[in-house]
Amino acid sequence: MSDNNRIENDSMGEVEVPKEVYYGAQTQRSKLNFAIGDPTTERMPPPVIQAMILLKLACAEINKEFGLDPKLADAIMQAAREVLHGDISQEDNFPLVVWQTGSGTQTNMNVNEVLSNRAIEILGGELGSKKPVHPNDHVNKGQSSNDVFPTAMHMATAVQINKILIPSLNKLKESFDEKSSEYKDIVKVGRTHLQDATPLTFGQEFSAYSTQLSLGVDRITAALPRVYQLAIGGTAVGTGLNTPHLFSKKVCSKISELTELPFLPATNKFEALSAHDALVEMHGALNVIACSLMKIANDVRLLGSGPRCGLGELILPANEPGSSIMPGKVNPTQCEALSMVCGQVMGNQVAVTVGGSHGHLQLNVFKPLIIKNVLHSIRLLADTSVAFRKHCIVGLSVDEQRVKDMLSRSLMLVTALNPRIGYDNSALIAKKAHTEGTTLKEAAISLGLVTSEQFDEWVSPIDMVGNK
Repeated sequence: MSDNNRIENDSMGEVEVPKEVYYGAQTQRSKLNFAIGDPTTERMPPPVIQAMILLKLACAEINKEFGLDPKLADAIMQAAREVLHGDISQEDNFPLVVWQTGSGTQTNMNVNEVLSNRAIEILGGELGSKKPVHPNDHVNKGQSSNDVFPTAMHMATAVQINKILIPSLNKLKESFDEKSSEYKDIVKVGRTHLQDATPLTFGQEFSAYSTQLSLGVDRITAALPRVYQLAIGGTAVGTGLNTPHLFSKKVCSKISELTELPFLPATNKFEALSAHDALVEMHGALNVIACSLMKIANDVRLLGSGPRCGLGELILPANEPGSSIMPGKVNPTQCEALSMVCGQVMGNQVAVTVGGSHGHLQLNVFKPLIIKNVLHSIRLLADTSVAFRKHCIVGLSVDEQRVKDMLSRSLMLVTALNPRIGYDNSALIAKKAHTEGTTLKEAAISLGLVTSEQFDEWVSPIDMVGNK
C-alpha cells in the first residue's frame, strides 16, 4: 500500500483510499468502475451535492429527535455545515461522474462517507473506521439511495429555478418592456412569411417578446408544485420501511425551513421513486422557453442584419470585432450564442424524455441522466438570458430614418384601401406599383381608383397599427 493511502472496508472487502480525502471505499470503487467521460466536466452537478448535503443535515436533526445519539447527530450536522460553507473541498471529496448506477447510489454513498469520516474526525476517531459514526447506520439512517437521490434532484431543480432562472428571465422581460415603451410610437413594416405585411409599432413587436418571457416564467412556476414534492421517506420501494412515523413530514418541513421553499412530502412515494414525470414536465417548460428565446434571437438578428444591405432596422451593440479578414465587420454574436444554447436545451429535452421513460417497476434508473440535463438547461438558460440582456438588448436602438424609408416603400399599406375600394382593386394598385416601380399613391391615381386627397386620408400608417 502506498504511504499516501489508507485502507477502508465495505461489504466487498478492503479498498485503498487516498489519505487526504474524506470519501471511503464505495466512492473509490465507483471511481474505478465508472471511469466514463471526462472526470472534470461530467461530475455529478454541484447543486445535487449541495442538495444532498442539506438533506443529510435535515435528516440528522430529525433522527436526533427520534433517538439518534445527539453526539453523533451533532457531529454529522457539523460536517454537513462545513461542506455547505465551503470548509471541506467539494472538488476533492465528491469526484464521481454522472455515469454510474441509475439510482445515484454511488453518489449517495459518497456523501454518506464524507460526512461519516468528517464526523468521526470531529469526535476524535480514525478515518475509515466507521466508528463512532457509520455512513449507513447513522448518516443514512431512515433513508435509501432510492428516496435520497430523487429528493436531491427535486431540491436542486427547485433551488436553481428560483435562484437563477426566474430572476434572469424576469430581468430580460423588463428590458424588452423598456424597449417597447421607448419605441412605442415608431411605426414600421410588419412581416409575415418574411414578406412585407401591414405595419405595426416597435412597441408592439417588442411586446410579443416580453409576453413570451412572461408566459415562460408562468409555465415553470406552474410546474414547480410537483417539483416541491419530495420522495424522502419512501426508502427502497416507496413503503417507507425503516423510517419512523412522521419522518418524511418532519424532514420536508426542515428542508423548507433551510431553503425557504415550500417543499412537502410526495403525495405518493411509489410514484416519486418509480417515475420522474415532474422533472420531465419541468424540462418541457424549459424547452418552451428555449423555443421562445430562439424565436427572439432570430428576430433580433434579422432586424439587425446589414448594416447597409440587410433589414438594418435595429442597431445592435458592437461588442467585439466580427471577422478575422473583413475590417469593421460586427456580428450578432449574442443572438448566435443564445440560439446555440436553445439548440442544446432542445437536445437535453430528448435526453430527459428518454430518461423519464425508463421507470422499471418500482424504480426509475436514469436519475443521474435526468438531473444532469435538467440542471444543465436551467444554468444555460439563466446565463444566456443575462448575457443577451446585458450585451444586446440594453444597448439596442432603432434606426428611425431607415425604418421610415422602408415603411414609405411598403406595398402592403394598400391593405388600408380594402374597405374603400375592395380587395381586387387594391391588388391592382399594388401590382402596378410593384411592376412599374412607382409609389402606391401614383399607381392608385393613375388607375383612377382614388383621388390624391382620398389616398392621403385613407392610407395612414399610424392609423393602421390598432383596431379602428
